[in-house]
Amino acid sequence: MFTYVRRAQNLSRYRRIISVFAQHGFGSLLEQWGVDRFLLAPARLFHRHEDLERLSPAQHFRLALEELGPTFIKIGQILSTRPDLLPPEYIEELSKLQDAAPALPWETVAAQLTEEWGRLPEELFASIDPHPLAAASLAQVHAAVLANGDEVVIKVQRPDIWPTIQSDLAILEDLAAVAQRTSLGEMYNPVDIVTEFSFTLQNELNYLQEGRNADRFRRNFADEPALYIPKVYWEFTTRRVLVLERIYGVKIDDLETMDQVGIDRKIVALNAARFIVKEVLEDGFFHADPHPGNFFVMPGGIIGAVDFGMVGHLSQQDRLNLVKLYIASVRLDADRIVEQLIRMGAAAAHVDRPALKRSITRLLTKYYGLPLKEIRAKEVVSDIMPIAYRFQLRMPPDLWLLGKTLAMMEGVGLQLDPEFDMFAVSQPFADKLMREMWMPSTWGPEVLGNLQSWGDLFEVMPRASAKILYGLESGKVPLDMTFDVQKPIMERFDRALTRLSVSLLLGAFILALAFLIPRASASPIITALIVMGFLSAMGLGLWFLISVLRRV
Repeated sequence: MFTYVRRAQNLSRYRRIISVFAQHGFGSLLEQWGVDRFLLAPARLFHRHEDLERLSPAQHFRLALEELGPTFIKIGQILSTRPDLLPPEYIEELSKLQDAAPALPWETVAAQLTEEWGRLPEELFASIDPHPLAAASLAQVHAAVLANGDEVVIKVQRPDIWPTIQSDLAILEDLAAVAQRTSLGEMYNPVDIVTEFSFTLQNELNYLQEGRNADRFRRNFADEPALYIPKVYWEFTTRRVLVLERIYGVKIDDLETMDQVGIDRKIVALNAARFIVKEVLEDGFFHADPHPGNFFVMPGGIIGAVDFGMVGHLSQQDRLNLVKLYIASVRLDADRIVEQLIRMGAAAAHVDRPALKRSITRLLTKYYGLPLKEIRAKEVVSDIMPIAYRFQLRMPPDLWLLGKTLAMMEGVGLQLDPEFDMFAVSQPFADKLMREMWMPSTWGPEVLGNLQSWGDLFEVMPRASAKILYGLESGKVPLDMTFDVQKPIMERFDRALTRLSVSLLLGAFILALAFLIPRASASPIITALIVMGFLSAMGLGLWFLISVLRRV
Protein backbone atom coordinates (compact mmCIF):
# COMPACT_ATOMS: atom_id res chain seq x y z
CA MET A 1 0.00 0.00 0.00
CA PHE A 2 2.83 2.38 0.93
CA THR A 3 4.49 1.79 -2.46
CA TYR A 4 1.34 2.80 -4.34
CA VAL A 5 0.93 5.95 -2.22
CA ARG A 6 4.57 6.83 -2.86
CA ARG A 7 4.07 6.31 -6.59
CA ALA A 8 1.05 8.59 -6.61
CA GLN A 9 2.93 11.32 -4.71
CA ASN A 10 5.91 11.12 -7.06
CA LEU A 11 4.03 10.55 -10.31
CA SER A 12 5.33 13.72 -11.97
CA ARG A 13 8.92 12.80 -11.06
CA TYR A 14 8.37 9.24 -12.37
CA ARG A 15 7.19 10.70 -15.65
CA ARG A 16 10.11 13.12 -15.74
CA ILE A 17 12.75 10.42 -15.20
CA ILE A 18 11.32 7.96 -17.69
CA SER A 19 10.53 10.56 -20.33
CA VAL A 20 14.07 12.00 -20.20
CA PHE A 21 15.56 8.56 -20.83
CA ALA A 22 13.00 7.96 -23.58
CA GLN A 23 13.87 11.26 -25.24
CA HIS A 24 17.52 10.22 -25.27
CA GLY A 25 16.77 7.02 -27.14
CA PHE A 26 16.26 4.49 -24.34
CA GLY A 27 12.49 4.08 -24.82
CA SER A 28 12.69 0.51 -26.16
CA LEU A 29 14.81 -0.55 -23.20
CA LEU A 30 12.29 1.00 -20.80
CA GLU A 31 9.49 -0.89 -22.52
CA GLN A 32 11.49 -4.11 -22.35
CA TRP A 33 11.95 -3.61 -18.62
CA GLY A 34 8.29 -2.74 -18.23
CA VAL A 35 8.87 0.58 -16.48
CA ASP A 36 7.15 2.64 -19.18
CA ARG A 37 3.82 1.69 -17.59
CA PHE A 38 4.49 4.38 -14.97
CA LEU A 39 3.78 6.91 -17.73
CA LEU A 40 0.38 8.05 -18.88
CA ALA A 41 1.57 7.45 -22.46
CA PRO A 42 4.09 4.99 -23.89
CA ALA A 43 7.69 6.16 -23.74
CA ARG A 44 8.05 5.97 -27.51
CA LEU A 45 5.49 8.78 -27.96
CA PHE A 46 7.64 11.35 -26.17
CA HIS A 47 9.61 13.93 -28.11
CA ARG A 48 12.95 12.56 -29.27
CA HIS A 49 16.11 14.47 -28.51
CA GLU A 50 17.25 16.57 -31.47
CA ASP A 51 20.82 15.18 -31.30
CA LEU A 52 19.70 11.56 -31.12
CA GLU A 53 21.37 10.58 -34.38
CA ARG A 54 24.48 12.71 -33.97
CA LEU A 55 25.50 11.61 -30.48
CA SER A 56 26.37 8.10 -29.32
CA PRO A 57 24.12 6.19 -26.86
CA ALA A 58 26.81 6.60 -24.19
CA GLN A 59 26.79 10.38 -24.67
CA HIS A 60 23.00 10.43 -24.46
CA PHE A 61 23.15 8.42 -21.25
CA ARG A 62 25.49 10.99 -19.70
CA LEU A 63 23.31 13.89 -20.89
CA ALA A 64 20.19 12.23 -19.48
CA LEU A 65 21.84 11.87 -16.06
CA GLU A 66 22.97 15.50 -16.08
CA GLU A 67 19.48 16.61 -17.08
CA LEU A 68 17.89 14.70 -14.17
CA GLY A 69 19.97 16.43 -11.52
CA PRO A 70 22.18 15.67 -8.51
CA THR A 71 20.93 12.19 -7.61
CA PHE A 72 21.52 10.87 -11.09
CA ILE A 73 24.81 12.73 -11.52
CA LYS A 74 26.11 11.05 -8.38
CA ILE A 75 24.81 7.67 -9.50
CA GLY A 76 26.55 8.22 -12.85
CA GLN A 77 29.81 8.96 -11.05
CA ILE A 78 29.44 5.74 -9.07
CA LEU A 79 28.60 3.81 -12.25
CA SER A 80 31.79 5.13 -13.84
CA THR A 81 33.67 2.89 -11.40
CA ARG A 82 31.71 -0.26 -12.36
CA PRO A 83 32.97 -1.75 -15.65
CA ASP A 84 31.18 -4.98 -14.76
CA LEU A 85 27.82 -3.24 -15.29
CA LEU A 86 28.37 -1.04 -18.35
CA PRO A 87 30.39 -1.30 -21.59
CA PRO A 88 33.72 0.59 -21.69
CA GLU A 89 32.39 3.44 -23.84
CA TYR A 90 29.75 4.21 -21.19
CA ILE A 91 32.35 4.11 -18.40
CA GLU A 92 34.55 6.55 -20.31
CA GLU A 93 31.64 8.91 -20.96
CA LEU A 94 30.39 8.86 -17.37
CA SER A 95 33.87 9.85 -16.20
CA LYS A 96 33.19 13.24 -17.82
CA LEU A 97 30.19 14.02 -15.60
CA GLN A 98 30.47 17.49 -14.12
CA ASP A 99 28.96 18.22 -10.74
CA ALA A 100 28.40 21.98 -10.80
CA ALA A 101 25.45 24.21 -9.96
CA PRO A 102 24.62 27.91 -9.58
CA ALA A 103 25.53 29.31 -6.16
CA LEU A 104 22.76 29.73 -3.61
CA PRO A 105 22.19 33.26 -2.24
CA TRP A 106 23.86 33.87 1.11
CA GLU A 107 20.51 34.41 2.82
CA THR A 108 19.47 30.82 1.99
CA VAL A 109 22.81 29.44 3.23
CA ALA A 110 22.65 31.51 6.43
CA ALA A 111 19.15 30.19 7.16
CA GLN A 112 20.41 26.62 6.70
CA LEU A 113 23.33 27.24 9.07
CA THR A 114 21.05 28.85 11.67
CA GLU A 115 18.76 25.82 11.52
CA GLU A 116 21.69 23.45 12.05
CA TRP A 117 23.44 25.38 14.81
CA GLY A 118 20.46 26.92 16.57
CA ARG A 119 22.26 30.29 16.50
CA LEU A 120 23.04 32.93 13.90
CA PRO A 121 26.35 32.34 12.08
CA GLU A 122 27.50 35.86 13.02
CA GLU A 123 27.33 34.88 16.71
CA LEU A 124 29.74 31.96 16.20
CA PHE A 125 32.18 33.28 13.61
CA ALA A 126 34.25 36.43 13.42
CA SER A 127 33.49 36.60 9.69
CA ILE A 128 32.04 34.52 6.85
CA ASP A 129 32.57 35.26 3.17
CA PRO A 130 29.10 35.33 1.56
CA HIS A 131 30.62 34.48 -1.82
CA PRO A 132 31.24 30.71 -2.05
CA LEU A 133 34.64 29.23 -2.83
CA ALA A 134 32.86 26.46 -4.76
CA ALA A 135 29.29 25.43 -5.58
CA ALA A 136 28.10 21.95 -6.56
CA SER A 137 24.75 20.23 -6.90
CA LEU A 138 24.85 18.87 -3.36
CA ALA A 139 26.63 21.59 -1.38
CA GLN A 140 28.65 24.76 -1.50
CA VAL A 141 31.71 25.92 0.43
CA HIS A 142 32.33 29.26 2.17
CA ALA A 143 35.48 30.64 3.79
CA ALA A 144 35.18 31.83 7.39
CA VAL A 145 37.18 32.89 10.44
CA LEU A 146 36.41 31.64 13.95
CA ALA A 147 36.25 33.90 16.98
CA ASN A 148 39.72 32.67 18.00
CA GLY A 149 41.18 33.64 14.61
CA ASP A 150 41.34 30.15 13.05
CA GLU A 151 40.64 30.15 9.32
CA VAL A 152 38.14 27.48 8.27
CA VAL A 153 35.92 26.41 5.38
CA ILE A 154 32.24 25.67 5.85
CA LYS A 155 30.70 22.99 3.64
CA VAL A 156 26.94 23.34 3.79
CA GLN A 157 24.42 21.04 2.16
CA ARG A 158 21.79 22.60 -0.07
CA PRO A 159 18.55 22.81 1.94
CA ASP A 160 16.30 21.08 -0.59
CA ILE A 161 18.71 18.35 -1.68
CA TRP A 162 17.96 15.63 0.91
CA PRO A 163 14.18 15.35 0.21
CA THR A 164 14.91 15.31 -3.54
CA ILE A 165 17.46 12.52 -3.23
CA GLN A 166 15.22 10.49 -0.94
CA SER A 167 12.39 10.78 -3.45
CA ASP A 168 14.63 9.83 -6.38
CA LEU A 169 16.08 6.84 -4.54
CA ALA A 170 12.57 5.62 -3.66
CA ILE A 171 11.60 5.88 -7.34
CA LEU A 172 14.73 4.01 -8.40
CA GLU A 173 13.92 1.25 -5.92
CA ASP A 174 10.45 0.88 -7.49
CA LEU A 175 11.83 0.87 -11.04
CA ALA A 176 14.50 -1.65 -10.06
CA ALA A 177 11.86 -3.95 -8.55
CA VAL A 178 9.94 -3.87 -11.85
CA ALA A 179 13.09 -4.44 -13.92
CA GLN A 180 14.14 -7.29 -11.59
CA ARG A 181 11.37 -9.49 -13.05
CA THR A 182 12.79 -9.29 -16.58
CA SER A 183 15.57 -11.35 -18.18
CA LEU A 184 17.96 -8.41 -17.88
CA GLY A 185 16.97 -8.08 -14.25
CA GLU A 186 17.94 -11.68 -13.56
CA MET A 187 21.32 -10.99 -15.17
CA TYR A 188 22.19 -7.71 -13.42
CA ASN A 189 20.11 -7.78 -10.21
CA PRO A 190 19.10 -4.06 -10.30
CA VAL A 191 17.56 -4.19 -6.80
CA ASP A 192 20.95 -4.93 -5.24
CA ILE A 193 22.63 -2.32 -7.43
CA VAL A 194 20.19 0.42 -6.39
CA THR A 195 20.53 -0.61 -2.73
CA GLU A 196 24.31 -0.31 -3.02
CA PHE A 197 24.09 3.08 -4.75
CA SER A 198 21.65 4.32 -2.12
CA PHE A 199 24.02 3.33 0.70
CA THR A 200 27.00 5.03 -0.99
CA LEU A 201 25.10 8.22 -1.76
CA GLN A 202 23.58 8.56 1.71
CA ASN A 203 27.01 8.06 3.27
CA GLU A 204 28.43 10.84 1.09
CA LEU A 205 25.63 13.16 2.24
CA ASN A 206 26.37 12.49 5.91
CA TYR A 207 29.03 15.07 6.83
CA LEU A 208 29.51 13.48 10.24
CA GLN A 209 30.80 10.44 8.36
CA GLU A 210 33.02 12.62 6.18
CA GLY A 211 34.49 14.17 9.32
CA ARG A 212 35.18 10.72 10.75
CA ASN A 213 36.88 9.77 7.49
CA ALA A 214 39.16 12.81 7.77
CA ASP A 215 40.07 11.89 11.35
CA ARG A 216 40.86 8.33 10.30
CA PHE A 217 43.17 9.52 7.51
CA ARG A 218 44.92 11.81 10.01
CA ARG A 219 45.52 8.88 12.36
CA ASN A 220 46.78 6.64 9.54
CA PHE A 221 49.30 9.28 8.45
CA ALA A 222 50.20 10.63 11.89
CA ASP A 223 53.87 9.72 11.33
CA GLU A 224 53.99 11.09 7.78
CA PRO A 225 55.15 14.74 7.70
CA ALA A 226 54.77 15.04 3.91
CA LEU A 227 50.95 14.69 4.03
CA TYR A 228 48.62 17.10 5.83
CA ILE A 229 44.98 16.38 6.69
CA PRO A 230 42.99 19.43 7.87
CA LYS A 231 41.46 19.44 11.33
CA VAL A 232 37.72 18.87 11.79
CA TYR A 233 35.94 21.38 14.06
CA TRP A 234 33.46 18.99 15.61
CA GLU A 235 31.72 21.63 17.72
CA PHE A 236 30.33 23.12 14.48
CA THR A 237 29.95 19.93 12.40
CA THR A 238 26.53 18.32 11.91
CA ARG A 239 25.02 15.87 9.47
CA ARG A 240 24.52 18.68 6.94
CA VAL A 241 27.38 21.07 7.81
CA LEU A 242 31.11 20.31 7.88
CA VAL A 243 33.67 22.78 9.22
CA LEU A 244 37.32 22.08 8.35
CA GLU A 245 40.59 23.87 8.86
CA ARG A 246 41.42 25.93 5.78
CA ILE A 247 44.66 25.01 4.03
CA TYR A 248 46.53 27.03 1.42
CA GLY A 249 48.65 25.73 -1.40
CA VAL A 250 49.11 25.26 -5.12
CA LYS A 251 46.77 22.84 -6.89
CA ILE A 252 48.68 19.68 -7.55
CA ASP A 253 48.26 20.02 -11.32
CA ASP A 254 49.37 23.68 -11.45
CA LEU A 255 52.83 22.82 -12.76
CA GLU A 256 53.78 26.35 -13.78
CA THR A 257 53.22 27.80 -10.30
CA MET A 258 55.05 24.92 -8.63
CA ASP A 259 58.06 25.54 -10.85
CA GLN A 260 57.93 29.26 -10.08
CA VAL A 261 58.00 28.71 -6.31
CA GLY A 262 60.71 26.05 -6.55
CA ILE A 263 58.75 22.90 -5.62
CA ASP A 264 60.38 19.64 -6.73
CA ARG A 265 57.63 18.00 -8.78
CA LYS A 266 59.30 14.57 -8.81
CA ILE A 267 59.28 14.40 -5.01
CA VAL A 268 55.62 15.49 -4.94
CA ALA A 269 54.72 12.78 -7.46
CA LEU A 270 56.63 10.15 -5.48
CA ASN A 271 54.97 11.16 -2.20
CA ALA A 272 51.50 11.23 -3.74
CA ALA A 273 51.96 7.71 -5.12
CA ARG A 274 53.41 6.46 -1.85
CA PHE A 275 50.42 7.79 0.06
CA ILE A 276 47.83 6.14 -2.19
CA VAL A 277 49.69 2.80 -2.19
CA LYS A 278 49.98 2.87 1.61
CA GLU A 279 46.25 3.61 1.85
CA VAL A 280 45.42 0.65 -0.36
CA LEU A 281 47.88 -2.09 0.59
CA GLU A 282 48.62 -1.20 4.21
CA ASP A 283 45.58 0.61 5.63
CA GLY A 284 42.80 -0.80 3.44
CA PHE A 285 41.18 2.65 3.55
CA PHE A 286 41.76 5.03 0.65
CA HIS A 287 40.74 8.42 -0.71
CA ALA A 288 38.56 7.47 -3.68
CA ASP A 289 38.28 10.87 -5.35
CA PRO A 290 41.90 11.91 -6.02
CA HIS A 291 41.24 14.46 -8.75
CA PRO A 292 43.63 17.46 -8.77
CA GLY A 293 41.12 19.80 -7.14
CA ASN A 294 41.28 17.78 -3.92
CA PHE A 295 45.04 18.01 -3.42
CA PHE A 296 47.20 21.07 -2.74
CA VAL A 297 50.96 21.39 -2.51
CA MET A 298 51.70 23.45 0.57
CA PRO A 299 54.97 25.23 1.50
CA GLY A 300 57.82 22.75 1.82
CA GLY A 301 56.27 20.39 -0.73
CA ILE A 302 53.75 19.03 1.81
CA ILE A 303 50.60 17.61 0.17
CA GLY A 304 47.33 18.76 1.68
CA ALA A 305 44.20 16.66 1.03
CA VAL A 306 40.54 17.70 1.20
CA ASP A 307 37.09 16.21 0.44
CA PHE A 308 36.79 12.90 2.27
CA GLY A 309 33.21 12.06 1.29
CA MET A 310 34.11 9.27 -1.15
CA VAL A 311 36.39 6.62 0.34
CA GLY A 312 37.12 2.98 -0.39
CA HIS A 313 37.51 0.08 2.04
CA LEU A 314 39.53 -3.08 1.40
CA SER A 315 39.54 -5.95 3.88
CA GLN A 316 42.73 -7.89 4.49
CA GLN A 317 41.30 -10.68 2.35
CA ASP A 318 40.65 -8.22 -0.50
CA ARG A 319 44.27 -7.08 -0.32
CA LEU A 320 45.57 -10.65 -0.22
CA ASN A 321 43.42 -11.50 -3.23
CA LEU A 322 44.90 -8.55 -5.11
CA VAL A 323 48.43 -9.75 -4.33
CA LYS A 324 47.57 -13.29 -5.45
CA LEU A 325 46.21 -11.96 -8.75
CA TYR A 326 49.33 -9.85 -9.11
CA ILE A 327 51.60 -12.89 -8.57
CA ALA A 328 49.65 -14.98 -11.07
CA SER A 329 49.79 -12.12 -13.60
CA VAL A 330 53.57 -11.74 -13.25
CA ARG A 331 53.89 -15.50 -13.84
CA LEU A 332 51.55 -15.25 -16.89
CA ASP A 333 49.44 -17.99 -15.30
CA ALA A 334 45.99 -17.51 -16.86
CA ASP A 335 44.64 -20.72 -15.27
CA ARG A 336 45.59 -19.50 -11.80
CA ILE A 337 43.95 -16.12 -12.47
CA VAL A 338 40.71 -17.79 -13.56
CA GLU A 339 40.72 -20.03 -10.48
CA GLN A 340 41.43 -17.07 -8.21
CA LEU A 341 38.59 -15.04 -9.76
CA ILE A 342 36.20 -17.94 -9.14
CA ARG A 343 37.51 -18.43 -5.58
CA MET A 344 36.92 -14.72 -4.91
CA GLY A 345 33.38 -14.97 -6.24
CA ALA A 346 34.20 -12.47 -8.99
CA ALA A 347 33.50 -15.03 -11.73
CA ALA A 348 30.54 -17.40 -11.52
CA ALA A 349 31.31 -21.11 -11.14
CA HIS A 350 29.57 -21.75 -14.49
CA VAL A 351 31.59 -19.09 -16.33
CA ASP A 352 32.96 -20.06 -19.74
CA ARG A 353 36.42 -20.88 -18.44
CA PRO A 354 38.13 -21.51 -21.80
CA ALA A 355 36.85 -18.19 -23.19
CA LEU A 356 37.80 -16.29 -20.03
CA LYS A 357 41.24 -17.91 -20.06
CA ARG A 358 41.76 -16.92 -23.71
CA SER A 359 40.81 -13.31 -22.98
CA ILE A 360 43.14 -13.16 -19.98
CA THR A 361 45.95 -14.79 -21.96
CA ARG A 362 45.62 -12.16 -24.70
CA LEU A 363 45.75 -9.45 -22.04
CA LEU A 364 48.85 -10.93 -20.40
CA THR A 365 50.56 -11.40 -23.77
CA LYS A 366 50.14 -7.70 -24.51
CA TYR A 367 52.26 -6.78 -21.50
CA TYR A 368 54.69 -9.71 -21.66
CA GLY A 369 58.32 -8.55 -21.54
CA LEU A 370 57.47 -4.90 -20.83
CA PRO A 371 59.32 -3.28 -17.91
CA LEU A 372 56.90 -2.39 -15.10
CA LYS A 373 57.73 1.29 -15.49
CA GLU A 374 56.31 1.18 -19.04
CA ILE A 375 53.00 -0.32 -17.91
CA ARG A 376 50.28 2.24 -17.19
CA ALA A 377 47.54 1.53 -14.65
CA LYS A 378 45.00 3.46 -16.71
CA GLU A 379 45.71 1.34 -19.79
CA VAL A 380 45.50 -1.88 -17.77
CA VAL A 381 42.15 -0.83 -16.29
CA SER A 382 40.86 0.05 -19.77
CA ASP A 383 41.93 -3.38 -21.07
CA ILE A 384 40.21 -5.14 -18.17
CA MET A 385 36.89 -3.34 -18.68
CA PRO A 386 35.69 -5.30 -21.77
CA ILE A 387 36.61 -8.59 -20.10
CA ALA A 388 34.77 -7.62 -16.91
CA TYR A 389 31.67 -6.62 -18.85
CA ARG A 390 31.67 -9.67 -21.16
CA PHE A 391 32.07 -12.22 -18.36
CA GLN A 392 30.20 -10.18 -15.72
CA LEU A 393 33.06 -10.27 -13.24
CA ARG A 394 31.46 -9.26 -9.96
CA MET A 395 34.42 -7.85 -8.07
CA PRO A 396 33.67 -6.05 -4.79
CA PRO A 397 32.66 -2.46 -5.72
CA ASP A 398 35.60 -1.03 -3.77
CA LEU A 399 38.03 -2.95 -6.02
CA TRP A 400 36.55 -1.32 -9.14
CA LEU A 401 36.69 2.01 -7.31
CA LEU A 402 40.34 1.28 -6.59
CA GLY A 403 41.06 0.76 -10.29
CA LYS A 404 39.69 4.19 -11.14
CA THR A 405 41.51 5.76 -8.18
CA LEU A 406 44.87 4.33 -9.26
CA ALA A 407 44.31 5.47 -12.85
CA MET A 408 43.48 9.02 -11.69
CA MET A 409 46.44 9.12 -9.33
CA GLU A 410 48.75 7.85 -12.05
CA GLY A 411 47.52 10.62 -14.34
CA VAL A 412 48.39 13.23 -11.73
CA GLY A 413 51.79 11.59 -11.17
CA LEU A 414 52.63 11.59 -14.89
CA GLN A 415 51.76 15.28 -15.11
CA LEU A 416 54.19 16.00 -12.29
CA ASP A 417 56.91 13.64 -13.55
CA PRO A 418 56.90 12.01 -17.03
CA GLU A 419 59.13 9.23 -15.62
CA PHE A 420 56.60 8.43 -12.90
CA ASP A 421 56.35 4.68 -12.12
CA MET A 422 53.40 3.63 -9.97
CA PHE A 423 54.48 -0.01 -9.88
CA ALA A 424 57.95 0.81 -8.54
CA VAL A 425 56.34 2.70 -5.66
CA SER A 426 53.92 -0.13 -4.90
CA GLN A 427 56.52 -2.92 -5.01
CA PRO A 428 57.79 -2.60 -1.38
CA PHE A 429 54.22 -2.57 -0.06
CA ALA A 430 53.28 -5.58 -2.21
CA ASP A 431 56.38 -7.47 -1.04
CA LYS A 432 55.47 -6.76 2.58
CA LEU A 433 51.92 -8.01 2.04
CA MET A 434 53.26 -11.16 0.33
CA ARG A 435 55.43 -11.88 3.38
CA GLU A 436 52.42 -11.39 5.63
CA MET A 437 50.53 -14.01 3.62
CA TRP A 438 52.78 -16.67 5.19
CA MET A 439 52.69 -15.35 8.73
CA PRO A 440 50.62 -17.22 11.36
CA SER A 441 48.76 -13.99 12.14
CA THR A 442 47.28 -14.13 8.62
CA TRP A 443 46.47 -17.81 8.13
CA GLY A 444 46.24 -18.77 11.80
CA PRO A 445 42.65 -17.57 12.43
CA GLU A 446 41.39 -19.54 9.42
CA VAL A 447 43.20 -22.69 10.56
CA LEU A 448 41.84 -22.26 14.10
CA GLY A 449 38.36 -21.77 12.66
CA ASN A 450 38.66 -25.02 10.71
CA LEU A 451 39.94 -26.81 13.82
CA GLN A 452 36.92 -25.56 15.71
CA SER A 453 34.66 -26.92 12.95
CA TRP A 454 36.40 -30.29 13.19
CA GLY A 455 36.02 -30.17 16.96
CA ASP A 456 32.29 -29.56 16.59
CA LEU A 457 32.12 -32.51 14.19
CA PHE A 458 33.95 -34.81 16.61
CA GLU A 459 31.63 -33.70 19.40
CA VAL A 460 28.47 -34.44 17.41
CA MET A 461 29.66 -37.57 15.55
CA PRO A 462 29.53 -40.11 18.46
CA ARG A 463 25.95 -39.21 19.39
CA ALA A 464 24.78 -39.04 15.79
CA SER A 465 26.53 -42.31 14.85
CA ALA A 466 25.14 -44.10 17.89
CA LYS A 467 21.66 -42.88 17.06
CA ILE A 468 21.90 -44.01 13.44
CA LEU A 469 23.42 -47.39 14.32
CA TYR A 470 20.83 -47.99 17.04
CA GLY A 471 18.09 -47.22 14.58
CA LEU A 472 19.56 -49.57 12.00
CA GLU A 473 20.10 -52.35 14.54
CA SER A 474 16.54 -52.09 15.80
CA GLY A 475 15.26 -52.12 12.27
CA LYS A 476 14.17 -48.50 12.27
CA VAL A 477 16.16 -45.34 11.46
CA PRO A 478 15.29 -41.85 12.73
CA LEU A 479 13.68 -40.89 9.42
CA ASP A 480 11.00 -43.58 9.90
CA MET A 481 12.63 -45.74 7.22
CA THR A 482 12.45 -49.41 8.27
CA PHE A 483 14.81 -52.20 7.20
CA ASP A 484 14.52 -55.94 7.71
CA VAL A 485 18.19 -56.68 8.45
CA GLN A 486 19.98 -59.40 10.33
CA LYS A 487 22.73 -58.94 12.95
CA PRO A 488 25.67 -60.18 10.78
CA ILE A 489 24.77 -57.74 8.06
CA MET A 490 24.58 -54.94 10.63
CA GLU A 491 28.03 -55.84 11.96
CA ARG A 492 29.55 -55.67 8.47
CA PHE A 493 27.77 -52.36 7.86
CA ASP A 494 29.12 -51.04 11.19
CA ARG A 495 32.70 -51.98 10.24
CA ALA A 496 32.34 -50.44 6.78
CA LEU A 497 30.99 -47.19 8.26
CA THR A 498 33.87 -47.08 10.75
CA ARG A 499 36.44 -47.59 8.00
CA LEU A 500 34.83 -44.87 5.90
CA SER A 501 34.88 -42.43 8.82
CA VAL A 502 38.50 -43.20 9.66
CA SER A 503 39.60 -42.88 6.03
CA LEU A 504 37.83 -39.52 5.64
CA LEU A 505 39.38 -38.16 8.83
CA LEU A 506 42.82 -39.49 7.86
CA GLY A 507 42.56 -37.95 4.39
CA ALA A 508 41.47 -34.59 5.83
CA PHE A 509 44.36 -34.71 8.31
CA ILE A 510 46.90 -35.36 5.56
CA LEU A 511 45.45 -32.59 3.37
CA ALA A 512 45.62 -30.13 6.28
CA LEU A 513 49.27 -31.01 6.80
CA ALA A 514 49.94 -30.54 3.09
CA PHE A 515 48.53 -27.01 3.25
CA LEU A 516 50.89 -26.24 6.13
CA ILE A 517 54.03 -27.34 4.26
CA PRO A 518 54.64 -23.93 2.55
CA ARG A 519 54.60 -22.33 5.99
CA ALA A 520 57.19 -24.71 7.42
CA SER A 521 59.87 -22.02 7.25
CA ALA A 522 57.82 -19.63 9.40
CA SER A 523 59.21 -21.09 12.65
CA PRO A 524 60.94 -24.25 13.98
CA ILE A 525 57.89 -25.09 16.09
CA ILE A 526 55.61 -25.24 13.04
CA THR A 527 58.19 -27.39 11.22
CA ALA A 528 58.35 -29.80 14.16
CA LEU A 529 54.55 -30.02 14.36
CA ILE A 530 54.33 -30.80 10.65
CA VAL A 531 56.94 -33.58 10.92
CA MET A 532 55.18 -35.09 13.95
CA GLY A 533 51.86 -34.84 12.17
CA PHE A 534 53.15 -36.72 9.12
CA LEU A 535 54.69 -39.44 11.29
CA SER A 536 51.35 -39.82 13.11
CA ALA A 537 49.49 -39.90 9.81
CA MET A 538 51.83 -42.63 8.49
CA GLY A 539 51.29 -44.69 11.64
CA LEU A 540 47.52 -44.33 11.45
CA GLY A 541 47.57 -45.15 7.75
CA LEU A 542 49.63 -48.31 8.34
CA TRP A 543 47.31 -49.41 11.16
CA PHE A 544 44.29 -48.78 8.98
CA LEU A 545 45.78 -50.80 6.09
CA ILE A 546 46.58 -53.76 8.36
CA SER A 547 43.07 -53.72 9.86
CA VAL A 548 41.51 -53.76 6.41
CA LEU A 549 43.75 -56.61 5.15
CA ARG A 550 42.94 -58.73 8.22
CA ARG A 551 39.26 -58.65 7.38
CA VAL A 552 39.62 -59.25 3.64
